[in-house]
Amino acid sequence: MLVDRMLRAARLEPALYNEVEADRNATAEALTVVVLVALAGGIGTAIGTLFRGHPAAALGGLIFGIAAALIGWIIWSYVTYLVGTTMFGGTATPGQMLRCIGFAQSPRVLDILGFIPCFGGLIRLVVAIWALVAGIIAVREALDFSTGQAILTAIIGFIAMIIIYAIIALIVTIFGIGLSALF
Repeated sequence: MLVDRMLRAARLEPALYNEVEADRNATAEALTVVVLVALAGGIGTAIGTLFRGHPAAALGGLIFGIAAALIGWIIWSYVTYLVGTTMFGGTATPGQMLRCIGFAQSPRVLDILGFIPCFGGLIRLVVAIWALVAGIIAVREALDFSTGQAILTAIIGFIAMIIIYAIIALIVTIFGIGLSALF
């Protein structure tokens, strides 16, 4: 059931987002999707770090990937909920947004391929755009409003998530530099 829902989310099926929006039991599944995505991205980052000859930083890459995905999911969900309901009059609950945005992350399991030399960055970019499009569909279906409103709402939420990712990356970099000075 979970894999089927992830595939449907990745195929950008609006019916899937309506289904998980209405299914309160799908919150745990959405969390599972985000954790799987986080592990995939973290593993891809860790492998890339190992290939670059930084084995000590590989664990940091894995931890960063997991933390960033979980925090990003929560932030993107709540920001889109707030923007969509207050600015555009959408109708949803925070739980509905968490479920829909969580499943919209499904394409990001391909982030595990981000370690591939020369193509890893391109793969991650394409996957990020794919997840953004899935997020727009998820927002539109969860908040029950137009695609234009969903685009604005999703982009504002996505920008907030990227800012948080950058802050986490900065903290990890500073912490990583501090650890490397000790050894």
